[in-house]
Amino acid sequence: MQYRSVFHAGLFAGRTVLVTGAGSGIGRCTAHELASLGARVALAGRKLDKLEQVRAEIIAAEPDAAGRLTLHSCDIRDEAQVRETVAAVLAAHGSIDGLFNNAGGQFPSPLRDISLKGWEAVVRNNLTGGFLVARECFTQWMEANGGAIVNIIADMWNGMPGMGHSGAARAGMLSFTETAACEWAAAGVRVNAVAPGWIASSGFDTYPPEFQAKIRQLARKVPLQRLGTEAEVSAAVVFLLSPAAAFITGSTLRVDGGVPNAKHTWPQPQHQRSQPYNGFPLYTLPQCLTPSNE
Repeated sequence: MQYRSVFHAGLFAGRTVLVTGAGSGIGRCTAHELASLGARVALAGRKLDKLEQVRAEIIAAEPDAAGRLTLHSCDIRDEAQVRETVAAVLAAHGSIDGLFNNAGGQFPSPLRDISLKGWEAVVRNNLTGGFLVARECFTQWMEANGGAIVNIIADMWNGMPGMGHSGAARAGMLSFTETAACEWAAAGVRVNAVAPGWIASSGFDTYPPEFQAKIRQLARKVPLQRLGTEAEVSAAVVFLLSPAAAFITGSTLRVDGGVPNAKHTWPQPQHQRSQPYNGFPLYTLPQCLTPSNE
């Protein structure tokens, strides 16, 4: 049941990576992969019980990881909590060499129906919170010691109809990534982003039935004619955190099957030529995508 990473064993030995939103989905998967590669992993999220479950999973697969994992309950929207959490990670591990700024969330809605409260909640989740975590990692450790930051954004190119609040926040995080890459380079800090497209992750099951019905049709619009896996996003994150990306900063790595390149003037023929990569043995297909729901 060990994680089958494409990266070599021990790649992150002696290095600490903070993963926010580590209790589920892409964050959970990435925490597993980093732990399998020898990292000390600080798992952060709002719900401690979910983090405890992820820690138990990792230890079951990698018993020697038990002493390399810490749990941190944190609402990234709360500045004081973020500051205290980063300090706690440093107290526990002695460094923060990498940050995967993954926590976030949104709900489907047309712009006309989004309340001010809903708008602000999504922007705080997907933009403000990410800024706070990155800033604290920088000021408390990376400014003096260097490091690597990977921010999660999304396939929001040319707008994000149906999720305009999330699209605006993710576009803001892209700009933040590019600005931080310039301002923090002198400290030896690299800042990049990963932009997942339609990834078959557990978050799909949180959407209402009518939106899940749309999700089941999405693969037809992807040039690679399938949805992505959590492990395919995790691999991109791990690469950008790794020494192999030492000359990459201010960049965004799309993991989207080519969706932004699809044009209405070019038909998308159905095929099965693209084979998914999944190194995460505990991955399960979202319930809304199981054959019984197709």
